[in-house]
Amino acid sequence: MTILPPGHEPRRAPTLLEALATPLATRTLLATLALIILSRAARYAGFLPALDLADFDAFHIAGRMVWRGDIADAYHLPALLRAQRSLVGDEASLPWTYPPPFDLVVAVLALLPISLAYLAFTGTTFTAYLLVLRRIAGPLFPVILLALFPVLFIEAATGQNGFLTGALIGLTGLGLLGGRASAGLPLGLMVIKPHLAVGLAVCTLAMRRWRCAVVAVATAFLAIAIATVLLGPALWLAFLQGVAEAKTYLAAGLYPLSRMISVYAWLRSLDLPAALALAAQSAMAVAALGIVVLAVRHRPPRQVVGLATLASLFVSPYAYDYDLALYGVGLALLLPDLLAGASRGEQAALLGLGWASGVYGMVADLFQDGIAATGALPRSTISLAGPILLILLALIWHILRRERSATGGAPSAAPVPA
Repeated sequence: MTILPPGHEPRRAPTLLEALATPLATRTLLATLALIILSRAARYAGFLPALDLADFDAFHIAGRMVWRGDIADAYHLPALLRAQRSLVGDEASLPWTYPPPFDLVVAVLALLPISLAYLAFTGTTFTAYLLVLRRIAGPLFPVILLALFPVLFIEAATGQNGFLTGALIGLTGLGLLGGRASAGLPLGLMVIKPHLAVGLAVCTLAMRRWRCAVVAVATAFLAIAIATVLLGPALWLAFLQGVAEAKTYLAAGLYPLSRMISVYAWLRSLDLPAALALAAQSAMAVAALGIVVLAVRHRPPRQVVGLATLASLFVSPYAYDYDLALYGVGLALLLPDLLAGASRGEQAALLGLGWASGVYGMVADLFQDGIAATGALPRSTISLAGPILLILLALIWHILRRERSATGGAPSAAPVPA
């Protein structure tokens, strides 16, 4: 038997996903995303033809309403539409249901013209998100970029807050793996979108990271207190009324179900009763969080945190395709073990299902808009991202279980990010 000297061991052959994520592909994807961000900023600045109101328009409008002193009106759709007409001369059904701490974020953005505000917000959060993903994924970062491209495209095009929430969740995961109480800081800041932090909150408690939990609760309460002092306690009543109004709209099917990634949206798009769809969504949430609790006892920490991140996507019926930034964080945490245990066919399925869950809503909207414009058929939507995401989670769990069996139950060999 030939014994190679240290440092001359045979190099591992690249997996299918690593082979696809070439340096040229990585540079091309990053350049495409940068071009999208710059073109959207140019549209806001008036250098290119304007588009219909999008998510970032809603952020900027709500921020301007903070400074006008009528932010409470943003939580009532008819009043919000009137404000949109008075501020930008156009309107779009973009209900505002964010907690008051996020009103402070958009108020800062509204200090800038919308083109600069979009560029500052999307550019900085995009950079932060990519840096966090790179920290987690290490040399597998190009694979993550390839697997997540449709989601990154949607985020950049709409100016949504997925890059921000993804960065906060990623920092929380890094902190939990490092055993740092400071992980509670980004977790607490997820008060701006709390349903996306439920998985990691359950993970924090199940892993008995009590100091992290205390910091998270203190951070959330501090953010709530600051918003209450600056915006007034009455705003919370408007927020609660806005949430109740949003539930009514959701039950009536007035949200863009094709862009949603929840089990609820899938079942409602099939015309099942709202009560039944909500029951199925609740059962899915319990099952996903149950996997997290089970994983704490039987899986290595990196897999636990990765699964907890993915579980958050199954909690709320309001989850959208841009919330799949969390999928990128979860995938980055799980990818070393997935590549170690997945066949080439399974790797192709991971890539295909991930792309399908991200791109489906956008393609379905364009297709349905085209049909409706012809007048041939009424506009209808079917939400398929939810079941695609379910299949994807099942595949991930299957690969992880088999990978652990193949190693005799040994802990994951993937390094824990510092």
